[in-house]
Amino acid sequence: MSNKLKARLAAGKAAVNGWLAIPSGFSAEVMAQCGWDSVTVDMQHGVQDYQSMVQCFQAMQAHPVTPMVRVPWNEPGIIGKVLDGGAWGVICPMINNAAEAKALADACLYPPKGKRSNGPIRAAMYGEASNYQKIANDEVLVIPMIETREGIDNIDEILSVPGISGIYIGPSDMGLSLGMIPILDREEPEIMKIYEKLLASCKKHGKFAGLHNGSAGYAGRMIQMGFQIVTIANDSGLMAKAAREAVTAARKGGGENAN
Repeated sequence: MSNKLKARLAAGKAAVNGWLAIPSGFSAEVMAQCGWDSVTVDMQHGVQDYQSMVQCFQAMQAHPVTPMVRVPWNEPGIIGKVLDGGAWGVICPMINNAAEAKALADACLYPPKGKRSNGPIRAAMYGEASNYQKIANDEVLVIPMIETREGIDNIDEILSVPGISGIYIGPSDMGLSLGMIPILDREEPEIMKIYEKLLASCKKHGKFAGLHNGSAGYAGRMIQMGFQIVTIANDSGLMAKAAREAVTAARKGGGENAN
């Protein structure tokens, strides 16, 4: 029982991460077969709740993807429950300083490293219950999101917090915090400089950086830039894109009668 995503990141390799907004085990099962290294259930902005998260995990369990969750907020109750439900990584929004990063690590890790309560009701199913508690602190990924000016300015302090595994950048909220429009695949020179700063800090502290992307092409560029976790849109966005392209192609091929 081990976290394959963590091992991949430790080896210096990049990971391509899927994102589940749709509260459906079937959708999760389909996504899990598409070659992702990890798949994240989005409980912040996705249409997911705890029950649908468990269903998604159950559907993905037969496939070689690492299940993660983006929790709604930095709140120990829901963080503990998603870990007990089987998440191997927690992505937490709006972490702005070392105190908030420490609260996140405390919620994710068992004593003496943290304050997580014992009760891995599903997580223990991946191995003997007595073994899970022995390895959890070493295997669970604790990933604060950096998406504000405050978080950018405090990046070294955040990455210095014991238990923090790496960071995950939210480009839309980062743009909003800087007075820009909320988009994913950003090209502004100011944002590129921020990405370079965050990547340099991660390298200095021996941590990884992740980024949410809107397209595969941009995600590939970001791997080349140094990001180790790259997410491509989400399941609903990818479905809608493929559907629009299919409809457009059919109308184009059908000529005047199809338009």
